[in-house]
Amino acid sequence: MEMQIKEYAKKLKLSWIPANYQTIQAETHEKYLLKLFEHEVQHREERRINLLLKQATLPKIPNKPFDWKDIQLAPGITREYVLQGDFIENQENLIFYGGVGTGKTFLSTLISINTIKKKGKKVKFCTAAALVNALLEANDKGSLGKFLKQIEKLDLLVIDELGYIPLHKQGAELLFQIISMCYEAKSIIVTTNLQFGQWNNVFGDPILTEAVIDRWIHHSHLIIFKGDSHRYKDSISLNQ
Repeated sequence: MEMQIKEYAKKLKLSWIPANYQTIQAETHEKYLLKLFEHEVQHREERRINLLLKQATLPKIPNKPFDWKDIQLAPGITREYVLQGDFIENQENLIFYGGVGTGKTFLSTLISINTIKKKGKKVKFCTAAALVNALLEANDKGSLGKFLKQIEKLDLLVIDELGYIPLHKQGAELLFQIISMCYEAKSIIVTTNLQFGQWNNVFGDPILTEAVIDRWIHHSHLIIFKGDSHRYKDSISLNQ
């Protein structure tokens, strides 16, 4: 009978029940079935969340609360609105501007984790350089359409470190294609150490730069990260 149970469970794509059904105790058949289904659904949800976290390719972040002391939020939004990813429901974007090491990557990662765990959103985190390299590679291999469809399925795309490396013409044009595709359809978080007036140093073309900024600032909230580099401050304190 145990073999038959496992066989039926496999056909029904039940992963928790066949290994654990004997451990469940209940007063009635109905309560027993209810407990089985509750555990199966919970197990399935945990697997889905773990898969979403894995696919998001998030960077490692410190195991400590985020320090909002030097963060200047845009008018009309709250910490909760940002941290819980509520802006995603409105297809709004966040632009994180500040110096190196001021917490931009930390906060964007926390937002990604929250939106995955609490809302089951599909997120992808990548540096601007890595995203452009992936676009160029997909374009060379003839699989750009497939790559764009993967981006299209996302709820949130995080583009980290825009401005650290200038983009070649084709890479800048492909990144603009991503931005246009996401415009008013899904949310983007971009972190940068450059003011808008300096973005031409990245995209290399005034017209393209203007088009990028036009799409990015519409439905966007600018969040400014002030203060010194946290990594620099940590290294100073360790050496004292």
